[in-house]
Amino acid sequence: MFELEQVLHRVQKPARYVGGEWNAVYKDWDKTAVKVAFAFPDVYEVGMSHLGLQILYHVVNSREDALMERTFAPWVDMESQMRRRGLPLFTLESHRPVADFDILAFTLQYEMTFTNILNMLDLAGIPLRSDRRGPEHPLVIAGGPCAFNPEPLASFIDLFVIGEGEEVFHELLDLYLEVGGHRAGRRHFLRRAAEIPGIYVPSLYRVEYHPDGTISAIEPIAGGVPPKVTKRVVRNFDRVSFPVKPLVPYLGVVHDRGMLEVQRGCTRGCRFCQAGVIYRPVREKSPTTLLRQAEEIVKHTGYDEISLVSLSTADYSRVQEVVRSMLDRFGDMGVSVSLPSLRVDAFSVALAREVQRVRRASLTFAPEAGTQRLRDVINKGVTEEDLMEAVSAAFAAGWQAIKLYFMIGLPAETEEDLRGIAELARRVLARGRELGVPRNRLRVTVSASSFVPKSHTPFQWEPQVEMEELYRRQALLRGLLKEKGLVFHWHEVETSFLEAVLARGDRRLDRVLEEAWRLGCRFDGWSECFDFGRWQEAFRVAGLDPAWYAYRRYKYDDLLPWDHIDAGVSRKYLVLEHKRAMEGKATPDCRTGKCPGCGLCPTLEIEPEVLDRAGGVSG
Repeated sequence: MFELEQVLHRVQKPARYVGGEWNAVYKDWDKTAVKVAFAFPDVYEVGMSHLGLQILYHVVNSREDALMERTFAPWVDMESQMRRRGLPLFTLESHRPVADFDILAFTLQYEMTFTNILNMLDLAGIPLRSDRRGPEHPLVIAGGPCAFNPEPLASFIDLFVIGEGEEVFHELLDLYLEVGGHRAGRRHFLRRAAEIPGIYVPSLYRVEYHPDGTISAIEPIAGGVPPKVTKRVVRNFDRVSFPVKPLVPYLGVVHDRGMLEVQRGCTRGCRFCQAGVIYRPVREKSPTTLLRQAEEIVKHTGYDEISLVSLSTADYSRVQEVVRSMLDRFGDMGVSVSLPSLRVDAFSVALAREVQRVRRASLTFAPEAGTQRLRDVINKGVTEEDLMEAVSAAFAAGWQAIKLYFMIGLPAETEEDLRGIAELARRVLARGRELGVPRNRLRVTVSASSFVPKSHTPFQWEPQVEMEELYRRQALLRGLLKEKGLVFHWHEVETSFLEAVLARGDRRLDRVLEEAWRLGCRFDGWSECFDFGRWQEAFRVAGLDPAWYAYRRYKYDDLLPWDHIDAGVSRKYLVLEHKRAMEGKATPDCRTGKCPGCGLCPTLEIEPEVLDRAGGVSG
């Protein structure tokens, strides 16, 4: 701690590194059997906004025989001080070196944090590659959305948790205690762990390649190891453990509010959306549970805002009832309720107006594409009439700024679709003027990200549009959106390209990741730190072509790098959805129409009352 105090005055935002937050958990190190360090591979402000961190922190620390402490990626100024003074990566609760813990658990939220993972391992004094670790090193595990294609990190991670962690983490810790951890025999522990449903141990699988670089086989190398690892799903979401005494940061963070998860999963079926697949099926909490949890969060944190979070909160079947109950309960206390995600419809605007009677924020809608043809291709299920009705209701209700999210480079996109984005934005701006919004306050912000094909989606076989063409499309939009009241934001093309490479990558990318890290790549998701030239050099040294990964169109019968990871939705269904996309055919939401047959619900044996509460989803 003495060394830490000497460096804090030399760095930006020293509060990132000191801990001591309200509701932090401190346990007796010597009396706790297994010690876990949760590692978020980004800065404190990003990591502390992540609900998954709060959930797992609560899950592990609720056990008498285990503790969990936190560590985050130190910003470049802090890393410099740590390396200069020989300070190892440490946790915030006890300021102990991460290397002292039994388990180091990374969350994989974004591909562009992968070099941070390697950097944190190095700062901790832990060998980067799992086959070079001994009994004196922590077990390095990882989970989260990016674990659904774990292969680029397979050489660095001892085991991956595939799917939702609340229950499987308990099973992993129970096994750890049963066999005496990994200290007596790392390989023995990993063999036993691979028997737990949802646990993937990459060292127990062999990957073989054709001469052209495509994958020929992915096979277990030991008996009892499953050929496919199926994701874990919390079956009764209403009764799952949830943190009602969350950590409250002293430093302003990205999402500085109480978070209440109202449901998990989404059935809208957007064909580009990985989250809509990996978090299926939809499971809801009851209003009684939500109100009780909200009361506890307010009591234990002092937050003046409760955010009802999910992939699509307005789809929660009893959202109006819950919002009204919470506003009645907390409104006089000055506590507001917010919805981070809205559908493109007037119902959502009416709901937003209701929840923001305490405090008003901006409104964001995501049409995703500029024409109805392309919205049918991606199965967005939104019409231009829906959007205009929603923004009209918003302007009439007093909103003066609207944000519109689009994606460019989608499969089957044409120039007409791009011009449709600009035309739609201009129509929204004109509607605001028609409804009397003052011109000096009226603003329509258009944000356009670049399509990145993700595993386990109907578009997993599609290539990314080449960089030069994405630059051209961005330039076209910039020219079309030059009008007072319109603002255009876009994502860096080079970053999206690398995201696609890593999202579609195989094990051979380990050489690229390690070389990129050695060349100084850190915080690649931050524009001020991203250096595409270093990545290009890393691919050159590794002898791999990044374009081969990003721009290749897969065939249906190709063996994909992630085919041994089962997200629950059948390959047959994904092929069908891809074909329907190419035909411009929409698939109805299974909560409002006939079951489209993704194959998930019958395999999970979800309790009937849970599905009924979620809107009647069935097999």
